[in-house]
Amino acid sequence: MPLYRIHRLKPNPRQSFRWAPHTAGAASVKPRDYEPAGEVDASSPYAAWAALSQSEQPLEVGDLLEQPGGVLCIYKYVGFEKANWVIPEIKSGMENDPAAAGPPVPDACAEA
Repeated sequence: MPLYRIHRLKPNPRQSFRWAPHTAGAASVKPRDYEPAGEVDASSPYAAWAALSQSEQPLEVGDLLEQPGGVLCIYKYVGFEKANWVIPEIKSGMENDPAAAGPPVPDACAEA
């Protein structure tokens, strides 16, 4: 059986998630809004939900299950749907620097 990693939604983002309107399709989630919370051995996300529903920490709306290979499933009111991590773009700090001045660099691929 696959081993699912559990990611619990932190309390503050959970409140906004609960009140947000339902949207269909893959959800975009931010890693900073989640905390790792162990693993569960189950045959499917629904089997994992059923196993955890009898535990002290059942899955709550907004929690994620990460399947082997990194595929994410988010638990919503309507069941499980696909989710993707949103990784922020890393800026180098040079975006606002002026372009270098000087003669153009010859194209090495152009024929002479």
